[in-house]
Amino acid sequence: MKHKLIKSVALLAATTSVLAACSSNKSASNDSSADGKSLTVYVDQGYKEYIESVAKKFEEDNGVKVTVKTGDALAGLDNLSLDNQSGSAPDVMMAPYDRVGSLGSEGQLSEVKLAETSMTEDTTKALVTNGGKVYGSPAVIETLVLYYNKDLIKEAPKTFADLEAMAKDSKYAFEGENGKTSAFLADWTNFYYTYGLLAGYGGYVFGDNGTNPKDIGLNNEGAVKAIEYAKTWYGQWPQGLQDTSAAANLIKTQFTEGKTAAIIDGPWQAASYKEAKVNYGVATIPTLPNGKDYQAFGGGKAWVIPVGSQNPDMAQKFVDHLTATDQQKALYDMTNEVPANTEAREYAVGKNDELTSAVVAQFAAAQPLPNISEMSTVWEPAANMLFEAASGKKDAKTAANDAVKLIEDTISQKYGQ
Repeated sequence: MKHKLIKSVALLAATTSVLAACSSNKSASNDSSADGKSLTVYVDQGYKEYIESVAKKFEEDNGVKVTVKTGDALAGLDNLSLDNQSGSAPDVMMAPYDRVGSLGSEGQLSEVKLAETSMTEDTTKALVTNGGKVYGSPAVIETLVLYYNKDLIKEAPKTFADLEAMAKDSKYAFEGENGKTSAFLADWTNFYYTYGLLAGYGGYVFGDNGTNPKDIGLNNEGAVKAIEYAKTWYGQWPQGLQDTSAAANLIKTQFTEGKTAAIIDGPWQAASYKEAKVNYGVATIPTLPNGKDYQAFGGGKAWVIPVGSQNPDMAQKFVDHLTATDQQKALYDMTNEVPANTEAREYAVGKNDELTSAVVAQFAAAQPLPNISEMSTVWEPAANMLFEAASGKKDAKTAANDAVKLIEDTISQKYGQ
């Protein structure tokens, strides 16, 4: 969940943001034993209190001791192969969805059975499935949403036509660049953020719901139209939006300083906007000019069982426990992360939190982030495609064709397809 880009954005967002979880290094040795009396769960520090709380009843019911260890997020997944071989892998971990499928296909994760009590729906099931095999049980969901400044606009824009109208308001003129606006900003040279636009116009990464790397839809008619529409915004936006390394920070600064009315971003940014004392609201992303939804990637995290687990049967039972409704409600109450369990998700929406409601509503239109290994070849060429089109270096069709050709060639070289 590029891996240059996914680590820097949604995965960065999804794993370094409020809470992330996984194993980090060999200091996290596995205390589990084959006698089935102990279980090691490795999570980010932010989940420690939650695991310890919900583990109490599980320990009583199963006569097992649950040991919670904490460590770095992505590094733990990167080290999983060595930890599995050395016997130091934990019994249960958490992994971003985009890593679940690839780690599973690489033989680092055990297959997981989805319990009926996990209340899993099609999108989240797809996020943990690769090659027909399930390698994780969905824990939380995430997707992009619209943040808007309530001191600047009374209600959230409903359509991109509303955003276009806002851009004509002189109060959003960008200082120092004549004719440029900061009314609405989006980091569209980052493919994770732009995908919802392309998908809304009919573009896609891989065919067969993200599972067929031989069918790439980033240069079809719809995708090209979406890129051309993005270019109309780049014609109005500050030059800094074309700086792929600094655009995200520019957007955040403009929003926190009250110079931008609306932005597209993820739930992982809410805490920083609150800390900056922005009077913000959260809503679904406006309807596209063609009347379709902005179909952003659906992401989040799942509970997984490394193949090196010393107690896989008990690990499966604990994963079932964690994904049941009561534990998923507790997860929301303690972390404010939106549960994957649909029953617990309804409970979360019932709390009338704007961010939660927006994430759930937007997730209904989301497309599962492809979790096959070939996805790693997409991020950089797709980002270059958007930059080259936005900057005028190439026309939209040429930029898209060149990106797809590079992705195809890389897949062929790396995976022999």
